[in-house]
Amino acid sequence: MTSTLLYSADLVAIVVLTLGVYFPRHHRRDLVVAYLGVNVGVLAVSAALATSGVGAGLGLGLFGVLSIIRLRSTELAQTEVAYYFSALALGLLGGLGAGGTVLPVVLMVMIVAVLFVADHPRVLRRHRQQVVRLDTAFTDEAALVAHLEGLLGARVHQVEVQRVDLVDDTTLVDVRYEVVKVPARVPGDGATGHPVRRPAVLR
Repeated sequence: MTSTLLYSADLVAIVVLTLGVYFPRHHRRDLVVAYLGVNVGVLAVSAALATSGVGAGLGLGLFGVLSIIRLRSTELAQTEVAYYFSALALGLLGGLGAGGTVLPVVLMVMIVAVLFVADHPRVLRRHRQQVVRLDTAFTDEAALVAHLEGLLGARVHQVEVQRVDLVDDTTLVDVRYEVVKVPARVPGDGATGHPVRRPAVLR
């Protein structure tokens, strides 16, 4: 009965995490499938290991190797990595926590709650990071920062110049900034349909 409750708690937690928290905010269907599959797979294998003579340490080591392989197979944002390991942790708690129900369930709730709060759009919502290609070659960092602050309407905290092309007159920069004002609406932007030139932003 204890195991059944833990399995049910894990399934509820991963559904809430993926369909209630992750997908409404990030809209990647492929990762929803990945998170659900990884969680249920880890739950099943860890439950089998917990009831057999194989040590749980071997199982955890195996999950670590599998997670490394999975993360190397595609590019994931750091936020998505956090969801990925949370799905792993939920499965482990549900499969290996057969000795009791209170602590594993509390930990599951904590994991989901932490991601809900930490990934909420209102938390640090003014702080952004972008890779920007500017149509001017900047060799002076102070001038670059001033240009970015005026362009983004933000307070720049850190810039990392990735490339300066003096031939094509471009600068590729990774900028971390805090929005301090809403950029003014440019005439012809959207309302009239005329194209407006903007800096290229690489995501």
